[in-house]
Amino acid sequence: MTVVKSPLPEEARQVTGDALQSTLVDLLGLSLIGKQAHWNIVGPRFRSIHLQLDEVVSSARSYADTVAERASALGLPPDGRPETIASAFTLPSPKDGWLRDSDVVRLIAETLNAAIGRLRERIDATEKADPVTQDLLISITADLEKQRWMFEAENASPDS
Repeated sequence: MTVVKSPLPEEARQVTGDALQSTLVDLLGLSLIGKQAHWNIVGPRFRSIHLQLDEVVSSARSYADTVAERASALGLPPDGRPETIASAFTLPSPKDGWLRDSDVVRLIAETLNAAIGRLRERIDATEKADPVTQDLLISITADLEKQRWMFEAENASPDS
């Protein structure tokens, strides 16, 4: 059933749809990783990192909504079902149980870095297919790069 007709030609629609769906999976997964770490972090920097994780989660959820709505506007039904996220998610995830604050910082920086790498690939892929989606992906990447920088700075030694 086609509810919304896409303004994009079929090939561009496919490229754009793949980019948006993969981004949706990454963002929803990132929000879950952030909450898992948020609930289980321990250590002397608990409070500051606990609050910083809420910022990551909020951004990821907000961007996920924007990405899903962009897909819908293009006639591409977004899929954020738990089974879809579970089967397609490939970014680094935390172990179960309590998480040391320094390990959380390292994990979130690694996860953000992996998400950013994937976003940059999608930015290249959507350049001709849909510049509007490309612009959205660029904005998301800029914010995630800022978040990654803030987490990387948490574990940096003054001598490095």
